[in-house]
Amino acid sequence: MNSRRFGIVFLVFAAATCGEGAGPDPDPNPAPVVDAGPARTTPAGAPFRLTATFTDDDSTAGTYTIAWGDGETSTGSATNPISATHAYDSEGNYTVRVTVRDQQGASGSDGTTVTATAPVLLLAGDIGDCGRPGDNLTADLLDDLAGLVMPLGDNAYLNGSAANYADCYGPTWGRHKDRTRPVAGNHDYNTPDAAGYFGYFGAAAGDPTKGYYAFSIGSWRVLVLNTGTEQSSFIAAGSAQEIWLRRELAAATQPCVLAVFHHPRFTMIRDRRPIRPEVGALWEALYEHGADLVINGHDHAYMRFAPQRPDGTADGAFGLRQITVGTGGGEGLYAFGDAVPNIESRNNDTFGVLKLTLRATGYDWRFVPVAGRPFSDFGSGNCHGRP
Repeated sequence: MNSRRFGIVFLVFAAATCGEGAGPDPDPNPAPVVDAGPARTTPAGAPFRLTATFTDDDSTAGTYTIAWGDGETSTGSATNPISATHAYDSEGNYTVRVTVRDQQGASGSDGTTVTATAPVLLLAGDIGDCGRPGDNLTADLLDDLAGLVMPLGDNAYLNGSAANYADCYGPTWGRHKDRTRPVAGNHDYNTPDAAGYFGYFGAAAGDPTKGYYAFSIGSWRVLVLNTGTEQSSFIAAGSAQEIWLRRELAAATQPCVLAVFHHPRFTMIRDRRPIRPEVGALWEALYEHGADLVINGHDHAYMRFAPQRPDGTADGAFGLRQITVGTGGGEGLYAFGDAVPNIESRNNDTFGVLKLTLRATGYDWRFVPVAGRPFSDFGSGNCHGRP
């Protein structure tokens, strides 16, 4: 036998027998195992918090990446559990993938589904008063309702100061500050330049020299106006705010438009004028450009009007529906005077919040009363475009 050939065979045999039964070498750095959690549902436009967990033999896990399924991503240090917040602009089903990469380069991922439903806004005005319990009751409602929170002004009595916000608003509605888009009221301007209001809400309240801003949510353009200064020059025709409003309305591409501000145009509160002239120019601009819905605070009661023109003439085709929700619980509710045209629903003995669902071509409203109160009001409307 050829000795060289015999030597090669022996080496192969020796290599095989030496490794027999040992199996493959274990991976020195196994990938993290990620659990993105179950499928979830959230209203579009509202902050959604995703919590994911992972296990990793490498105790020095590095970073995470979340692909939210709508083209947006979030990254951060991979602490366990991973918690991140995101808002979906539109309704739909989104596949979310969470990836964890450790410092040795190994990565693992897992996916889940988030269903974004029609956006929901939760609205009421006239809220925080340290000496009254009503705001605690309406804040309890928010704890159990998903959606974007919109306080409609006079949010912290008596003067909207930093102390009023910290002591009276903060412990109640302030629990939902991270999902709030605020509106300024006249009591907020009892503190010069509404410094307490703008200081508390920060960037969410817009430019402090203006206090008006806009955002899109689903198929809606939401215009937050500032009537809190109660200065006619700030809201009159030709004012900077009215010019801005008209530009926003002209540029809006969404089929539906909602305007939110503190002072209502129409009211049936006793000893008030049934039509407030100061906000007439704002209503004119909204009507001319086909806005659909107006939500206000200021009058401490609940009032819903049929769609109407700025002069109070009923207009079922192109009129704006006004709903006043001054029922946040901060102050007592007001007495009604004589009935006024186009009033459809009213109540002045129940605190609560308005749950407004913004559908693709319309809206649903429901007044949610505080615990133990029977009053409610609900219905639907459609978007209509310009007259």
